[in-house]
Amino acid sequence: MDHRAAEETPATSPSPWAAAGVSDFDETVYHAILHQPDAGVTTWSELVRASPSRVRRACARLLRLGLLQAPDSTGGLRPVDPRIAIRALIRKRETESELLAATADGMAKIYAAGLLRSEPAGLVEVVRGESANAARLEELYAQAEHEVCLIDSPPYLAPLTPQLDLQSEVLRRGVAYRALYSVLSLESPDLLAYAEGMVALGEQARVLPTVPMKLMVIDGRTAMLPLTSVDAGPVYSSVIVRHSGLTDALRTLFETLWQQATPLDGPPAEEDEELGDADRTLVGLLAVGMKDEAIARHLGISLRTLRRRISDLQQRLGAGGRFQAGVRAAHRGWA
Repeated sequence: MDHRAAEETPATSPSPWAAAGVSDFDETVYHAILHQPDAGVTTWSELVRASPSRVRRACARLLRLGLLQAPDSTGGLRPVDPRIAIRALIRKRETESELLAATADGMAKIYAAGLLRSEPAGLVEVVRGESANAARLEELYAQAEHEVCLIDSPPYLAPLTPQLDLQSEVLRRGVAYRALYSVLSLESPDLLAYAEGMVALGEQARVLPTVPMKLMVIDGRTAMLPLTSVDAGPVYSSVIVRHSGLTDALRTLFETLWQQATPLDGPPAEEDEELGDADRTLVGLLAVGMKDEAIARHLGISLRTLRRRISDLQQRLGAGGRFQAGVRAAHRGWA
């Protein structure tokens, strides 16, 4: 025999029945029963050229799968209509697959915990270079299923327009998106337009006087943050941290800052009035969180006059507090 010819013979494709848990022999027996449903085990054994005991075992398996009907007063084993039986078998397999998939998150937690104990270095990935970072960022966005939490501040590795496209796709998939911006960041017209575009698409945005870092947390389990400044050029590095105590801490940091931040409104109306130079200076001092006494000294006015002007400014902006007034004024381009 030519062994080379045998090796070159292509393998036969697996039967579609295998996915339903039906072996080749059981499939053969099932076809024999369909051809002669009233024949009985002896005849079926002759048709498939196997012993009656082996055929009986196959019939027991087909019975458990719902492809055969149990004997009753009217007769012995009989096949169930294949259109009904096979659809029921498919639904059962789909349910089993869904139950298995539902355990994936729990199993992943166990896996991550074991990895943390055995290979903690595997939970941290250092990404070097602007191109590599941009690629990994895109991958993380694509993996997001539930929520993206972002602390956003310049400088940026890439132009804002592609980032807007990338992030808007996440929102279109139904993933929640929360972003924290710094007031100083919104002084940039480009970034302000970017933030407004994201809010218009459904992003929840809030503002702080300053933010401590750039940070992205995906589904509360994976975080990405910079290790070096973008000014480092081609050696710019970031770190990706997978689910661990560190990602839990970073998520807690985000939630703490989120509670302290002021919601960012939508774009200003066209009829918004402009501020005079004195009020513009006041807005700038409010936005950076300067205390009343220091602002009054800087402007050369009394505390009483200052507080009246702050109250008037808050009413004009519909703001509930000093900082919110500063944020909304900056958002409107008044600061």
